[in-house]
Amino acid sequence: MSEKTKKSGLGQEILTLLKSNIREYMMYIALILIMGFFTVKTSGGFIQARNLANLVNQAGYVAILAIGMTIILILKHIDLSVGYVAGFSGAVAAVLMTKHGMNEWIAILAVLVMGLLIGVYQGLLVTKMGVPAFVTTLAGMFIFRGLLNLTLQETGTIIIPNKSFNELSNGFVPDIPAGTSFHLLTMLIGAAAVILLIFLQVKTRKNKQKYQFHVMSMPIFTVKLVCLSAIIMVIVYVLASYNGIPWTAVIVGVVLFVYNYMLNKTRLGRYIYGIGGNEQAAELSGINVKKVTLMAFCSMSTLAALAGILYTSRLQSATPTAGLGFELDAIASSYIGGVAVSGGIGRVTNTIIGALVIMSLTNGMNLMGVDISYQYIVKGIIFIIAVAFDVKTRQKGR
Repeated sequence: MSEKTKKSGLGQEILTLLKSNIREYMMYIALILIMGFFTVKTSGGFIQARNLANLVNQAGYVAILAIGMTIILILKHIDLSVGYVAGFSGAVAAVLMTKHGMNEWIAILAVLVMGLLIGVYQGLLVTKMGVPAFVTTLAGMFIFRGLLNLTLQETGTIIIPNKSFNELSNGFVPDIPAGTSFHLLTMLIGAAAVILLIFLQVKTRKNKQKYQFHVMSMPIFTVKLVCLSAIIMVIVYVLASYNGIPWTAVIVGVVLFVYNYMLNKTRLGRYIYGIGGNEQAAELSGINVKKVTLMAFCSMSTLAALAGILYTSRLQSATPTAGLGFELDAIASSYIGGVAVSGGIGRVTNTIIGALVIMSLTNGMNLMGVDISYQYIVKGIIFIIAVAFDVKTRQKGR
């Protein structure tokens, strides 16, 4: 094969990959463009290590909510209560620690259990009583907003003095040789992440070849791995030049790993996609639709409680306004991340990118001093463009 023919073949393959994965690639392109725009507009301030660490901490609670919301949306339901479930959970944690002197870790566990029970309550209303999820969770939004206000009625904003609790969203993973100016452990973690990425990608490619599935050519596959590895190491290097990896990133990473594994490697994950694709067919095939749906609502409310803990930890206080608009950011992140409006399609890994898009917009506009009113308008425009693009590309795919 001539050199010209090889180049032509590679070019055609790249075009085919772009066309078949345009929805997913556009999401990454949008994130890069947004970050690049704000880097220029803030004279490099957006991309500084301190701001990147702040962005991770800001995006943490939204990412946690969006992961749970992705499962709900795949099942063609919705949960509007998550914002005030998060706010109420943070307030309960603050009261337990400050008013009752409870250990922070016991308080966190108690709040997570409370979140689970909230999920059981709302899930049973949807699955056993047949109340639509929209109505159930809209009522929940009012209920938990009221409970949040009642919890803080006497004290108002509660300042949390517990250092370990506040470190969850303000602290960083400690370095190996404490006291050095460059965070060595962060670089080692980054190198390990790159090695793991390469291993998993190569393993996935070999498995596809084994079962005679189509795979990208070796040159394009190599370029893809090099680019992904470079992006990881650049981010890691920037963080290592500051204080290293925030604990928020570790918590989000663990939740992401668990849910990604569940969706892609377990029977429960296949059930979720099956129900979202065709609920009647899933039920006829023997899947317990009500049980899976109940599990999804339990999962969502537990993650909402965790998100409330992270948000309260970041502010180092519980406030009556906590939870306002959280559900909107979570839903927008999920749809920007590629969850189909019709249900049955979505990936939690892409949802994280959606959360970064939303929070990068917020962070960048805050740095530029943009009025909050315009921030809402911009986020709304980005959201509708993403969903409209998703609908159109899926229609063409059919």
